[in-house]
Amino acid sequence: MTSHASALLGAYVPGRSWLHRLPAGAKLLGLFAAGLVTMLWRGPAASVAVLVVAVAVFTSTGASWRLTLRGLRGLAITLALLAAFHAWQNGPGRAVEIVGDLLALILLATALTVTTPVQDLIDAIVLGLRPLERLGLRTEPIALAFSLMIRAIPSTLLIAEETRDAAIARGLQRDPRARLTPLVIRVVRRARETGDALHARGIGDD
Repeated sequence: MTSHASALLGAYVPGRSWLHRLPAGAKLLGLFAAGLVTMLWRGPAASVAVLVVAVAVFTSTGASWRLTLRGLRGLAITLALLAAFHAWQNGPGRAVEIVGDLLALILLATALTVTTPVQDLIDAIVLGLRPLERLGLRTEPIALAFSLMIRAIPSTLLIAEETRDAAIARGLQRDPRARLTPLVIRVVRRARETGDALHARGIGDD
């Protein structure tokens, strides 16, 4: 992983951990179950417990904590603002709950991607959706959309990092517009370029 963005929800890293050996479908179900737990098991104590489990799971993959924490730097301001808002509106307990749940799910998603090749994830999703083909659902476009989403996350984070660095270089690090406006423009442009490329290949025309 050569960039901060790739460290967060980043590229597959070969290894021999128990999570590497687990089938992709089982890991996806585990991530889904973790999301349900954060929704149903409320309270700051529950969030801290889930976060501790997420830290243990991520550590067991053998992935680099240093690179991952550097990748999380781009989200630090957002999480801090989110925590401050909920602490002001709903109290510190709610702030701990929201931020703890988000960090736990980010770490679990990162553990999933660094231990599972993207193609294995796509194959698992297609396999899981296959029974719905009887209802007329086409699994290939869904697999394509998932693949594009996985690949877009690191690139979007990299754009956010570059936009932040550009704002700092201009002395505008405290101006939200100096970060947000270029970020939105570049992300939308990247999305349009991807759509044009797919259209040129006749993908999705039907």
